[in-house]
Amino acid sequence: MSAPRLIAVVGATGAQGIPVVRDLVQSGSYRVRALTRDASSARFRELQSFGPVEPVVGTFASEADLRATFRGAWGAFVNIDGFNSGEKAEIFWTIRAYELAIEEGVKFFVLGNLDYIYKKSGYRPEFHAGHYDGKGRIGEWILQQNRDNQARMQAALLTTGPYMEMAISAHTPMAVSVEDGVAATWRLPLGHGAVPFVALDDCGYYVKWLFDHPSRANGLDLEVAIAHVSRAELARAFEQVTGHPARALDVGFDEYFGEVWSQEPERAAAYNADLSDPATMTVRENFSAFWTAFQHSGGNQGVIKRDYGLLDEIHPNRIKSAEEFFRREEEKGVKKGLGTLWERVQPEKIGHILKITEDNRTGRL
Repeated sequence: MSAPRLIAVVGATGAQGIPVVRDLVQSGSYRVRALTRDASSARFRELQSFGPVEPVVGTFASEADLRATFRGAWGAFVNIDGFNSGEKAEIFWTIRAYELAIEEGVKFFVLGNLDYIYKKSGYRPEFHAGHYDGKGRIGEWILQQNRDNQARMQAALLTTGPYMEMAISAHTPMAVSVEDGVAATWRLPLGHGAVPFVALDDCGYYVKWLFDHPSRANGLDLEVAIAHVSRAELARAFEQVTGHPARALDVGFDEYFGEVWSQEPERAAAYNADLSDPATMTVRENFSAFWTAFQHSGGNQGVIKRDYGLLDEIHPNRIKSAEEFFRREEEKGVKKGLGTLWERVQPEKIGHILKITEDNRTGRL
């Protein structure tokens, strides 16, 4: 039996990084080295509960720290948090991460990516969401570079989307509220569109699959999702699983930013971005485009599309519907002693899935 291959992970303690590290380490085929600002944090300790995870204490905004993370690794998974860095800095540091991975001898590079929705819309300004397009541009750049560099390092993309866990977590763009103690309610500027939700547990499987099949994965943009979920499907699925009333109401942007999502809509969308920089988007600008893309993606026919046949081939046991996702969450919560799904979305019990909300949008690069 060959020795486990070392995978360097940037973004390991994020929502997506945790299941990626879990599935790599628990497979026995891979070892993980993770870049982290704090090796004593609860999230890093969670990583180490899966098995040995080597820390590199530092930041993605340091060439020395990136080199130390990549040195001696066979593979790399890089997913920089755009809500930390901002669109402009994320583009620069992801480019440098790719280049430094080649420099340090990494053989297979996977980027945690998002749809380039500005381009997919035909470069319509109302679709420009910085945290999506920052990744999407670099994803295309990496695949272009891969054509020339694959003799030294091959590359692939994992293109995801909103995590379905965000629909049952606190302080996300699509958080649930329990109104009058009776009905689970989502108020979303979605219209007749749909959200291509992603299950975090599936992300770990997909990243491992990319590393397991480098010949097929090389040059692949693996665009993943559970399904394109409409407002009606979201509410109906929750009702079916919990037995409690649910509704997903359409709202306009003024109501959404003014009353529904408890953010400061005119502040910078990334906490380390400078609002005086013309390249920095506000929360309102960024998330108006975010929701506009989903408004135009209903039925898997619009701006954001997925090849669900390919996903069924790659991951036959993937989560395929909102109801299946909620049912699994119900079972997981009860097994872990967290209560039923209905109990978990109550105001006094609802938890965080995004690291940025746990950090209260504070921190340094």
